Amino acid sequence: MNSHSRFATKRTPVTSRGQRTRQALLDGAEKVFGKVGFEHASIALITTEAGVAVGAFYMYFRSKEAIFTALVDELGTRLRRAIAERIGVGGHENRLVIEREGLRAFFDFAAEHRQLYRIIRQAEFVDEAAFRRYYRSLAAGYTEGLKAAMKKGEVRTMDAEVLAYALMGIADFIGMRFVLWGDRTRRREHVIDQVTGFLLEGLTVTPKRRPRSKS
Repeated sequence: MNSHSRFATKRTPVTSRGQRTRQALLDGAEKVFGKVGFEHASIALITTEAGVAVGAFYMYFRSKEAIFTALVDELGTRLRRAIAERIGVGGHENRLVIEREGLRAFFDFAAEHRQLYRIIRQAEFVDEAAFRRYYRSLAAGYTEGLKAAMKKGEVRTMDAEVLAYALMGIADFIGMRFVLWGDRTRRREHVIDQVTGFLLEGLTVTPKRRPRSKS
């Protein structure tokens, strides 16, 4: 039996009240798992944080592992939606602008969900399938967007999936350093400028042209 089926959640509620209760449990779980970690978290702590009776927990989730997996999946879905909405609002077509707005959306999401990093890191050991699904789902849409940009000549033709993971890695660590850890000496726009500047020009230093000698 694989990890995903073992930690499968119960059916999503159809009533608005049930949906609110389930969301309250997920929000509570985000705070608890982020604060004390998976090992020290308990269903009682989660339901207390959510303001929901312990008995009601089992109407929506089978176990602590199940709500953790559901939380990882939801965070991934919400992050992808936040990025897609930010990019779609301006109707951006230029790939560099899309990269910039996507990075800004990720920074905003990470700032709002400050336990995101800790939860995703734990997922590798709690439910590896959910951990991989989180990154693969992000990479899938990213890869398709890069392929489209390559066809339009906006991005150099190369392996789009490799590029997607490379760019995700940059965003992941930059977000950890300058959003999660914070840095009062650097404004967020400055950081975004540095990253997009790197994407535009890379590491290569453009040699200065020597003036032609007069013959």
